[in-house]
Amino acid sequence: MIDGLLGGLALVFHPWAFFFVVLGTVLGITVGAIPGLTGAMLIALTLPLTYYMTPTDAVVLLIAMYVGSVTGGLITATLLRMPGTPSNVMTTFDGYPMARAGKPGRALGLGISASFIGGLVSWVFLLLLAKPLSIWATRFGPFEYFTLILMAMVLIASVSQGSLVKGLIAGMLGMLASMPGVDPSAGQPRLTFDWYMLNGGLKLLPVLIGVFAVSQIINDILELGKKADRVEASSSGLLMSLRDWIRHSANMLRSSLIGTFVGILPGVGASIGSVIAYTVTRNVSKTPDEFGKGSEAGIVASEAANNATIGGALIPLIAMGIPGSVIDAILIGALMIHSIQPGPTLFLTNGDVVWAMIAACLIANIVMLFVMMGSVGWVARLATIPRQFLLPVIIVFCIVGSFGLDNTMFDVWVMLIFGLIGFALERARYPLGPFVIGFVLAPLMEEKLRSGLMMSGGSILPVFTRPVALLFLVAAVVLLTWSLISEWRQARERGR
Repeated sequence: MIDGLLGGLALVFHPWAFFFVVLGTVLGITVGAIPGLTGAMLIALTLPLTYYMTPTDAVVLLIAMYVGSVTGGLITATLLRMPGTPSNVMTTFDGYPMARAGKPGRALGLGISASFIGGLVSWVFLLLLAKPLSIWATRFGPFEYFTLILMAMVLIASVSQGSLVKGLIAGMLGMLASMPGVDPSAGQPRLTFDWYMLNGGLKLLPVLIGVFAVSQIINDILELGKKADRVEASSSGLLMSLRDWIRHSANMLRSSLIGTFVGILPGVGASIGSVIAYTVTRNVSKTPDEFGKGSEAGIVASEAANNATIGGALIPLIAMGIPGSVIDAILIGALMIHSIQPGPTLFLTNGDVVWAMIAACLIANIVMLFVMMGSVGWVARLATIPRQFLLPVIIVFCIVGSFGLDNTMFDVWVMLIFGLIGFALERARYPLGPFVIGFVLAPLMEEKLRSGLMMSGGSILPVFTRPVALLFLVAAVVLLTWSLISEWRQARERGR
């Protein structure tokens, strides 16, 4: 492990790779700080630019963007009461009141320090767990993999925003969108409707750009008139004292562990991690009445947890090829674009890339700390750039990125159509996470099921006779049943 980590650090500290870490972190912080723009959008738009990079430089850049975007959102959450990303919503509850009370530097300092500790704790778990888990996962057969993905899909749908049914429908729509193309077993066109452009299937990149970027652009255009109250940034109180570190250490550690665990669960993401950590901290606090009015503990809990989900979410991605969040699903797409197959054998086939990913997660977290501490005032000013100036530039990036994939307008039309689909899904409160993860995982799920059926002579019985496969199947059924019962109870209580 030490040798692997040192090798990864050596790759990341190569001049070009380190430049991409700094660039990715700065861009992530900037985009994360601009309300309406998200890390998922930035990473999806950057994917076409990575074609001309080495796989190591590409993943290093994307992971740095991931780290920066989650942290950058706390600036607008604190100064504008507008979370830069959904994971910073809980920070607005206490960050903005504290800033309005004349302590914006103090609020930002607590958030930045907690973000750094959250990222550091989850990185330790990433370092310790990723390889042992991948070794264990190499014992999986096709049926174990099939039921693992099935369980992940149920979990993703059950914990996504909105109802379970809507999460399942979104996941099924994503799986359906991945079906057109040539049947991998029969070699015959499937769901192409005799349209030759669909023989190659719908490509991942235009779908991702459409769902995340174009849908967000449409949404932003409809909300261009919105204005927010603003508090000026200040560096006063930005650095925490030793007494502050001691006073908040237990909260930081607890919230970081919660964020790491939530991040490991497939598809859950930073938003839920920060909500759980915030709720737990308020419940154990001796002064729960202060929460929502500028509580320091509330800011620390929210920011430590949402950054900790990054390292946690990378664990299942690296060990098993299962995305821990929506951005991880895009990272899987990035690996596949560079002909790298995510999964348990990733350490064996592309060990250098994996260790570079782990090392980049650490270095990006450190770079984030220095960039945020040194330039929070400048980033806060960038966050006030009117979106009407940014949106045309982003639209051009979307079109060029999709067209450049194969130099064909078909991919541009696919991007626009999926942009409309993504916008419609969000307006109807269908979560986009299950849709994208269903699109990414469905081909792998189909491949494993077909391989298993070929090995067993067409019998599905191994799903019930192999212990690990049965365990995943039972877990999926229990999760589904528990979620349905919870929703039924909530609906009954609302009806009273």
